[in-house]
Amino acid sequence: MLWLDLEGAVNVRDVGGIPTDDGEKITRGRLLRSDNLQNLSPADVTYLVDHVRLSTVVDLRSPAEVAAEGPAPLTRLGHITHVNHSLLPEHGFDATAEALLVRRKREEERFPGDPSCAHYLGYVEERPDSIVAALRAVNRSPGAALVHCAAGKDRTGVVVAFALTVAGARREDVIRDYAATGERLHLILDRLRSSPTYASSVDSVPEDHHRPRAETMEAFLEQVDKRHGGVLGVLGSNGFTDDELDALRRRLRT
Repeated sequence: MLWLDLEGAVNVRDVGGIPTDDGEKITRGRLLRSDNLQNLSPADVTYLVDHVRLSTVVDLRSPAEVAAEGPAPLTRLGHITHVNHSLLPEHGFDATAEALLVRRKREEERFPGDPSCAHYLGYVEERPDSIVAALRAVNRSPGAALVHCAAGKDRTGVVVAFALTVAGARREDVIRDYAATGERLHLILDRLRSSPTYASSVDSVPEDHHRPRAETMEAFLEQVDKRHGGVLGVLGSNGFTDDELDALRRRLRT
């Protein structure tokens, strides 16, 4: 993977270079992952557009987050396609305290012992439509596609793990890519603390609880295998066709 050091985002990387199970590699310049893009500088925008050849932004934040944060620099460019596919349940981000307690209890029952894994399984069970739509947007992008949420860790981690799995990346490398966000965790949390949208939630738990652990992604993918027939099973049962699978695999590998 290739880190992109931007002025206004701290968890940006190109997943190109990740090995596949047949000895090839994911192609560079096809799929990027990132934290929130609200603070990109003019130099960042120029780099992404002119050097990376970015053409599509896939935003996994909830509508409430998007509204609270307002327009980002890239949204002002008409030639960049922006799509928003939330992985949270409807009214998930701005849910009432009572609704949050109900959701937390459901997640504890879904996968006791690892709240993050339980949360990710919730994306699959409650918003598979958004996962499918996000991958379709990557498929249709004429240039590089960038997938992001707030931290570029959880929601982005799940969608990118699905994309890499379709492309034939080795599972250990899918897990390694997910955990790599931990290298930038302190910077990510500092960015989120600077935003009124996210500041209170960041410090509601100890900092280390935000750390992406390899064991979490490993457990998540194992549970997807057991409960849903794997990544391809989830996608196929939600309308992602064999032709689309082939197209995404080719896009990320050639």
